[in-house]
Amino acid sequence: MADLVAVWEVALSDGIHKVEFEHGTTSGMRVIRVDNKEILRRNWMFKLVGREHFKIGPCKACINIDTSGGFAYEYTLEVNGKSLKELREQRSKMARVWLTVIDGHQFRIVLEKDSMDVWCNGQVLETAGEFVEDGTETHFTLPNGLACYIKAVSSGKKKEGIIHSLIINDNEIPEAVE
Repeated sequence: MADLVAVWEVALSDGIHKVEFEHGTTSGMRVIRVDNKEILRRNWMFKLVGREHFKIGPCKACINIDTSGGFAYEYTLEVNGKSLKELREQRSKMARVWLTVIDGHQFRIVLEKDSMDVWCNGQVLETAGEFVEDGTETHFTLPNGLACYIKAVSSGKKKEGIIHSLIINDNEIPEAVE
């Protein structure tokens, strides 16, 4: 790992993925690891700049290698055609994430607002929707057997839109910032 030049964390519905990139600036060697698993290795390359395409779960990813003057290089990661910054901005609009610890086990619960899929620790959960007096409730069961739901209510303000809250054991779990 002497040539490790970049490490990124990518938050997706199925979890937070760690992407590591090694680049030998004399040999052109390139190694990509996702979640500590090597997925690409090129040992000798004459072209020191360029793009390397790979996947992070179901998502298409690309590392761009560009010169930034002299023998210095700049590395950027794109996921589904978006820069990491754009991806984070999109995810903050399209997903809600909660982190909680129950009986010593950590749970990362994600609501995909466009599909209404609910994920827990990388697995899609079976859900049941229900209309209630002030909005909707999406009920599901955590892998430990605990029943909970996500409540969706109107904020009453056009810019804020719908407010989603995770309820476990009649307690509202605060939303996580990723």
